[in-house]
Amino acid sequence: MKIVPFEMERWQSTWENSVEYNLSESGVQPIPLRELLRDAVAIERFLDHPLAYSQGNGTPELRSLIAGMYRGATPDHILVTNGSSEANLLALWHLVEPGDEVVVMLPNYMETWGLVQIFGGKVKPLRLREDLRWQFEPDELAGLVTRKTKAIAVCNPDNPTGAVMGHAQRKAVVDAARDAYAWLLSDEVYIGSEREGPRTESLWGGYEKTLITNGLSKAYGLPGLRIGWLAGPPETIATLWGYHDYTTLTPTYLSDRLAQIAVAPKRREEIFARTRSILRRNYVVVSSWIADHGALFSHIPPTAGAICFLRYALRINSSDLARRLLKERSTLIVPGDHFGMDGFIRIGMGDAHGYLTKGLARIDALLGELKAEKGTR
Repeated sequence: MKIVPFEMERWQSTWENSVEYNLSESGVQPIPLRELLRDAVAIERFLDHPLAYSQGNGTPELRSLIAGMYRGATPDHILVTNGSSEANLLALWHLVEPGDEVVVMLPNYMETWGLVQIFGGKVKPLRLREDLRWQFEPDELAGLVTRKTKAIAVCNPDNPTGAVMGHAQRKAVVDAARDAYAWLLSDEVYIGSEREGPRTESLWGGYEKTLITNGLSKAYGLPGLRIGWLAGPPETIATLWGYHDYTTLTPTYLSDRLAQIAVAPKRREEIFARTRSILRRNYVVVSSWIADHGALFSHIPPTAGAICFLRYALRINSSDLARRLLKERSTLIVPGDHFGMDGFIRIGMGDAHGYLTKGLARIDALLGELKAEKGTR
């Protein structure tokens, strides 16, 4: 088995810890451990935890708290994983056999796109359209689903666009999966990071063959815990636990205990409020910066996520632009090429105000040079 290169993750993991300004992230400024634990008693209690193996599928306490987010779910509906990326891996490893077709929403976090191909499946792209404010056309989805369709994979809210599926699109996804008796795989890691509008409703509960993936890396601001989860039918979750035995075996003991703090209902709402506050404040900075560039950029304002997906009007490939920004200005962004969409860039807006402003200034400096060299489209 040969892997399909995961360009964005390789790009970020290679450079994100060595650049002066990292604007490639799609989550908010991480919560410090002291802030999560809050008081001296909790800190002392945490320091007494043994560095032991934890429960392989997640402790009953954590699975119970996560199950409470999904109507009618029990701990048996939940498998805790090392990040939502492992959750996606386990789901597709189980579902996809050679020759299967998987309808994949694009642009998207490209892990699903790569994994389907690695496991011998065929990706059938469901394109989000800029002219529809990053929604897909429901009739197009109906035309993609066949008797070979094993799963329909969506990301809602979406990465990189920050769009939330409209009512017609949600109905179309559930109806198409049910009609084909295909699995519905919904990556919901950005739920809770809505900059505007109500909390995005999970696709849980609309159809029995649904698998939800989520985790603490984005809306919770806790990427270092590497805690994710799958929610699905108990018999399928039990099967996926067997796949988990061949990957990371168990979440870390300390991360499981910290996750119990973060997903407790009252604390979860406090964390989501923090995330929304950061996004509202920082989008004002980014949107003003975009406006200052006139016709150079266009974008659909993101509803959720600490990301802006910008179309630019320079005569330069997006990967070339990102490499120049990296080498000449020590600043990291994600090129649209990594989502199969040249002519776009993704900028993260979840960090501290001053950091974000200085990072955008680095982009400004390079843009001035590029306009002089290449002109606009």
